[in-house]
Amino acid sequence: MSFRIEIETDDCMSSGKCVADYPGVFFFDDEELAALVPDARLTDEEIIKVARNCPSRAILVFDENNDQVDT
Repeated sequence: MSFRIEIETDDCMSSGKCVADYPGVFFFDDEELAALVPDARLTDEEIIKVARNCPSRAILVFDENNDQVDT
């Protein structure tokens, strides 16, 4: 399966958990909100883990059919 991530910036509280855990994948943008590094890659397992660890639940996961995955 091939998951992808979207960040709900309205929900992001800038905890930095994703940036600390995966600094090559996430960074803080100019508004101090989490953003994805272009072309960064995570395994599906890592995607689920980072979404589950987001304290504000701002990281959403979608499958190859664009259906949201329950994390």
